[in-house]
Amino acid sequence: MVAALWDDRLHGLRFAQHRGLPYLSISSGLVDIAPEVVAGAQRANAAPILVAGHYCAGAVVLAALHSARQFDRIDAIRISAVLDELDTGGPAGIADLQRWSTATSAGLVRRDGVFTWVTGPHAQADVRRTDGTDLPGRSIAVLDVTSLALATDAPDVRFDFAVGESAGRRRGEPASFEVRIDLEGAGPGGAPIRRSRYLVHPAGQRPMTATGIALGVERLLGLRGEAVAPGVHTPETLLDPAYAVERLAETGAYFIGAPGDS
Repeated sequence: MVAALWDDRLHGLRFAQHRGLPYLSISSGLVDIAPEVVAGAQRANAAPILVAGHYCAGAVVLAALHSARQFDRIDAIRISAVLDELDTGGPAGIADLQRWSTATSAGLVRRDGVFTWVTGPHAQADVRRTDGTDLPGRSIAVLDVTSLALATDAPDVRFDFAVGESAGRRRGEPASFEVRIDLEGAGPGGAPIRRSRYLVHPAGQRPMTATGIALGVERLLGLRGEAVAPGVHTPETLLDPAYAVERLAETGAYFIGAPGDS
């Protein structure tokens, strides 16, 4: 079962649990996962549940973890995403954005090892496009923060988000997907390193999200890897980042260097 739309009554999840079917959701986001998590805990042996309400269904988390492979220690992660206003998806996608903004206007960050809600000026941030220009953005409450923080043990993690004209559309091309991934930490021997790259797709966020969903479905169906045990899972617990990046590249996604890369 794939809940590509917001399943506010959890009919799909209940159907999957009653029949022992794998279940994947992408619309709950951080602010709405409690019903899915509790339902999964109450019937822990019923079915595998993949909570993939991350940005692009976990594709960005996996790309960031792939970039982190050269680090022995991660001290800070910052993700900066631009969503083109013409690439928000259909009515369901727009409804998701509205629902999340209604639930909270605060952003969730990890600061000095503590998950913290930020508001006002502390939540505001400039998000730089690939062409070097900035859009006003803000920290958001997104599952990518918790997944990256707990997967890497980075004490400082933040996800900033801006909606506006993408660099692709500024060039007169279709709306593009662009996410900047900034990593700071130490490499072998403790030498400090910084990695700053953009993950780009010239066709926008839709092929990225579709790939994130396809990777999750492939894994849940046992088409790659061992059978997934019943319980609640997230993309980074089931999927290999290197494999995910290979599949993203097949759709046309690619990395480019960003200022500050070392």
